[in-house]
Amino acid sequence: MQRPLVAIVKGERSTETVRKAIRLIGGLYEFSDRPVLLKVNFITDKRWDTGATTDPIVVEAIIQELKPINPRIYVVESDATLTNADEAAKKTGIMDVCRTAKVPFINLRRERERVSLQVEPYEAVSTITLPKIVLESRVISLAKLKTHTETKVTLGLKNMFGLLPDKLKFKYHLKNIEKVVVDIASVKRPALTLIDGFVAMEGRGPVSGKPVKMDLIIAGKDVVATDATAAGVMGFDPREIFHIRRAAEKGLGRIDDVEVVGESIESVARPFERR
Repeated sequence: MQRPLVAIVKGERSTETVRKAIRLIGGLYEFSDRPVLLKVNFITDKRWDTGATTDPIVVEAIIQELKPINPRIYVVESDATLTNADEAAKKTGIMDVCRTAKVPFINLRRERERVSLQVEPYEAVSTITLPKIVLESRVISLAKLKTHTETKVTLGLKNMFGLLPDKLKFKYHLKNIEKVVVDIASVKRPALTLIDGFVAMEGRGPVSGKPVKMDLIIAGKDVVATDATAAGVMGFDPREIFHIRRAAEKGLGRIDDVEVVGESIESVARPFERR
């Protein structure tokens, strides 16, 4: 079995740093066959430099790299319990990128065509309902490098939680959010995970932690391997992160025998403050 490839690129905040990471993992040539959804992280409407939300530079770079291959690109997020995704897109600067690039922004909560999928075997929820467009598209998870008070880290797997079209997502936290994250990965995994670590967050993430300037982009096509690598950069053993470990146990990706290119984990690692 081929080893999953994960790129770690250290560099200034620029589109070129992001594009270098994409090229190191083989580019996006296989993304030509269907629409592509760029799933950003809008748990809040704070700017990227707080470490809370996806950097517009990252979105711009992905669009630049992808558009010559496939112009069917959409930037997506859904409302959160306390956040309106449309307003967050404006306040974070993502909407400006969308307008300039002529790429639509879609609030998934407004998508009425939905499909319910059975999760077998499930961890917390037996049925996951997703917008039809999510299932018909390739998803690129544009996550942040952040700690999380409930899940320890929030990276590529956790970012997919925002695909759920419900606004009142807190109900899933009551079912054990980490198990729900694994259930989502069982029915839909990202085709590419790109973790924005230009400015990361430590401490009381995903909203109230402290920004950490890391100047990093971490990218891979195996979301479990990518998250495991990013967790290592943050000073975590990925096996102590339930949703990463459990996803690996269920064959949704790999923790072990990952080929890391660009920088090594050790050369960029920094122990992140936990809550």
